[in-house]
Amino acid sequence: MRCDLTPAWKSLQTHAQGFVGFDLRAALATDEARAPSLSQVAPHVFADLSKNHTDAATEALLQELARQTGLASHRDAMFRGEAINPTEDRAVMHWLLRQPEGSLSGALAEPLARVHATLKPMLAYAEQVRADAQITDVVNIGIGGSDLGPQMAVLALQDVAIPGKRFHFVSNVDGHELAAVLQGLKAENTLFLIASKTFTTVETLTNARSALAWFEAQGGTDVARHFAALTTNVAAAAAWGITTTFGFWDWVGGRYSVWSAIGLPVAIAIGAQGFRDFLAGAHAMDQHFQSAPLAQNLPVRLGLLDVWYRNFLNYTSRSIAPYHSALRRLPAYLQQLEMESNGKRVDRNGHALPFGTSPVLWGEPGTNGQHAYFQMLHQGTDVVPVEFIAVKKPTHRLKDHHEWLLANVIAQAQALMLGKADEGGHKHFPGNRPSTFLLLDELTPASLGALIALQEHRVFVSGSVWGINSFDQWGVELGKVLAQDIHARMASGDNAGLDASTAALLQRLR
Repeated sequence: MRCDLTPAWKSLQTHAQGFVGFDLRAALATDEARAPSLSQVAPHVFADLSKNHTDAATEALLQELARQTGLASHRDAMFRGEAINPTEDRAVMHWLLRQPEGSLSGALAEPLARVHATLKPMLAYAEQVRADAQITDVVNIGIGGSDLGPQMAVLALQDVAIPGKRFHFVSNVDGHELAAVLQGLKAENTLFLIASKTFTTVETLTNARSALAWFEAQGGTDVARHFAALTTNVAAAAAWGITTTFGFWDWVGGRYSVWSAIGLPVAIAIGAQGFRDFLAGAHAMDQHFQSAPLAQNLPVRLGLLDVWYRNFLNYTSRSIAPYHSALRRLPAYLQQLEMESNGKRVDRNGHALPFGTSPVLWGEPGTNGQHAYFQMLHQGTDVVPVEFIAVKKPTHRLKDHHEWLLANVIAQAQALMLGKADEGGHKHFPGNRPSTFLLLDELTPASLGALIALQEHRVFVSGSVWGINSFDQWGVELGKVLAQDIHARMASGDNAGLDASTAALLQRLR
C-alpha cells in the first residue's frame, strides 16, 4: 500500500499537528532515557539521534508506517535478487558486489561467482599498477557515479593511499578541467582510466578522446599500457587500442558502482586488501540492515526520520557537515545518491504523487561551513536539519588540531539545539534546531564502506515508503538528448523549430 493511503500516514498527520511547539531542550531536560533510546550502534558507526524533532511516539508511528507499506518485504526482495527496478525490469544488486565469495547458494550463486571472477583480476591489476614506479599519475575519466564515488573514496582514504602516486578525476566536459589536469603531466608516467559502462557517454568520451590526443602528441605510443577501460563494451574499447577492461552488470546502478570495477582507482590507491576491507565494511552494514529489528535498524531509523521531516514537518532540505577534511566530497556524493534516487514525482506505477519526496542535500566540511552557511542554519527563517559526521581518532600528529575540530562539531550541534536569548533581536538564536550526529572511531576503508552502505540503505528506506522507484534516473536523459540537437545546430546555424529564447541564445553563442 502506498504510504499516503495507510492508516499510519493519517495517524502521523494527526500526531504532527500536536507536535507543534516541541522543544528539544525540554525533551532532553525532562527525559533521562531520551539520549540512550535515540542513540544507535551499527557496524563502524555510532549515531546520536537525540537532537532531532522526534520522540518515542513518533518513532513508533513511523515503524508502523514501515510495516504497513511493506518495507521489510521490499528489502528482502532486493536481497533475493528480484527485479525491484520495475521501469527497467532489473534487479538491484550492488550489495552483491561486497558479498563474500561462495557465501550464497541457489540463483545468486552464479552472479556472485561472476562478481569475484571480475574482482580478482581487477585487484591484481591494481597491485600491478601500484608496483609500477614509472606510473606516477592516475587520471580517472568518468562522470556521475563513475566519478563522484571513486573520487570521494580516494580523497577520504588519502592517509592510507600509496605514496608516490597522484590521483586526478576528470568529469566535466568543460575542457578547462581536463586541460588543468594534463598540465604538468608526462605521457610516460600517466595511466588513464576511462569509466563508461557503455563506452558511449558523450562527456566521458569527449574527455577521453582529448586525453588520447594529448598522449599521442606527447609522444606516447603504448596505448595498451597507459589506458584501461571500466566498461562492458569491450569491442569499443579495443577500437581505441585499449586491451585492459573490467566490466560490471546492468543490476549495478551508476551511483551504486564504487564497489564494482568503477572502484579501480580506489583499489590502486589503497591496495587489494584495503579494497577488500572497504567491501567488508559495507557488507557488515548490509547484514545489519537485513537482520536488525526495524526499531534498532539504523538505516531504517534514518530513512523514516527523513520521511517524517519531509512530509510531516515540511523540512525540505538537509545539510551534510562532515568534520573531517578528507570527507570534503561526501556532500556531493550524497547529493547524487539521494536526489538522483528519490527525486521522483510519480510512484512505481507511474501515478503522480500528492506529497514531497527527496529533500535537497547540500553542505561543506566543518569548520569551513561555520564561517559560511551556518549563519542561516542558526538564525535563518527556515529550519534545516543538519547531519554532522565526525571521526574520533585523527591520523596526523599536529597538536591540538583535532581537539579543536571535535570541540567545534559538538558545540555546533549544541548551539543549534540551545540557541541564545537576546532582547535586541540581532543576537537572538532561536535554538531548537535539529541535528543528527554520526561518529566513526577512525576513518578506514572498512568504516568508510559502512558509512556509504548506511546512506545507500537509508535512501532505499525512504524511497520504499514513498512507493517510488529509487533505481532509475530518467530525469538525467532529456537534457542529454536535447544537447545532441543543440550541438548539431551550433555547427549548422539552423534555428528552425526552436523556441525564441533558445534560438536567441544559440545565435549569441555563435
